[in-house]
Amino acid sequence: MKRIFLTTLLILLTSGSLSAQQVQTITLEEAIDIALDNNLQVQLSKSDIARRENEYRQRRADFLPNLNANVSGNRTIGRQFDPATVTFDDFTTNNLNTSLSSSVVLFNGFRNINQLRSADLAVQSAEEIYKRTREGIIFETASLFLSVLLNQELLDIDLENLEASRKQLEQVTAQVEVGMRPIVDQFNQESVVANAELRVIRSENSLNLSKLRLTRLLQIDPLLEYDFMTPGISDEDISVKEYDLREMVMVALANRRDVRASELNLQRTRYALSISQGARLPEVTFSGSLSSAFRDQQRDPLTGDKLPFSDQFFDANITRGFGFNMRVPIFNRWQTNTQVQQRQIDYRDAELRFEDLRLEVFLELRQAYNDYLAYSKELEVTQKALIAAEKAYETEQERYNVGSATLIELTNANNEFVRASSNRVQAIYQFVFQERVLDYFLGLISEEIALGI
Repeated sequence: MKRIFLTTLLILLTSGSLSAQQVQTITLEEAIDIALDNNLQVQLSKSDIARRENEYRQRRADFLPNLNANVSGNRTIGRQFDPATVTFDDFTTNNLNTSLSSSVVLFNGFRNINQLRSADLAVQSAEEIYKRTREGIIFETASLFLSVLLNQELLDIDLENLEASRKQLEQVTAQVEVGMRPIVDQFNQESVVANAELRVIRSENSLNLSKLRLTRLLQIDPLLEYDFMTPGISDEDISVKEYDLREMVMVALANRRDVRASELNLQRTRYALSISQGARLPEVTFSGSLSSAFRDQQRDPLTGDKLPFSDQFFDANITRGFGFNMRVPIFNRWQTNTQVQQRQIDYRDAELRFEDLRLEVFLELRQAYNDYLAYSKELEVTQKALIAAEKAYETEQERYNVGSATLIELTNANNEFVRASSNRVQAIYQFVFQERVLDYFLGLISEEIALGI
């Protein structure tokens, strides 16, 4: 019992603290910035750019010669041969050996050049993918904002209808009380009010769901309350544009980041094929070395005196060397042939993916263009329907007030008016949303365009 009481107290305190929290206001511009900062795919795309840039720097460094230093020393204790006395004796010998070597590749079948070009294309491709990912987040954020705004508009319509229905109920009730209307009109109007309340509840739920989806996209705390300040859209903001499908396809192919990334990947597979083919050619390297040593038992062959460190290390024991090396591949168990065939398959696959993407761009634009034309026609139709439904409702209201129309006729006219209002609002926002769809498929979506909704 005590545990149940503590749990209940904790829930009440938590709910009280949540209700006491202030509502955080987020504009569309702020939402886009938040989404771009928090989205995982955007962050991974940025990391991929850094990874590709590191690879590109390494491929550039592959053209430079390497440089290696080696130092070794040893001490030998025991019976050894003494060159000075030409005898074996017990003594200690200390030796120090140092060397400095370097080598550089002069030719390796152009593989280093092709690897550098491929790494450069990889950087460009990663940048294009990053930009396309940002465009996708901007588009999705703007779309969800439109969804929030649409559901808010539909809720406002249902709230206005509910308020009008309640006023109508008050009027009918008063008329019933004085005997001007039958009791059945009051019952029918009460049913209308209840149905209006139901629509409000459903609209509120749709609005909360759209806000929750936007909150999830932004990856912000879902336990907090947010007020999304969406820009209003009216009939004056709507303008139907003329598009040419062929020009749209050309614009999309020229601007789409994903198309550019696929084309760069196709070029990379071509360089990968050249790299594997270069393994059939000889590899030529140039190398040089400089070494010196010190031995404490080394003596001057003329005087027999031990040579000091400086005479040995900086003069007598210095050796220099340089040379060329050429490696000619003759047979490596068909590994090169297998790699060349594999790269050829990769190149063909990249060609197929590129052509498939180009076809997908055409199909996306064709569908988006058809939807745009359909929604533009809906704008004209819904406007006519709204004007007619409003006039019909006003007429039925006047007829009902003078007793020449029944409540059922008035209710039907009101329902048609509410339906026409909802259809009009949905047509407006679907049209605006379809404009953003076209911008996204054309590769023209940006923060400035998204803020223009």
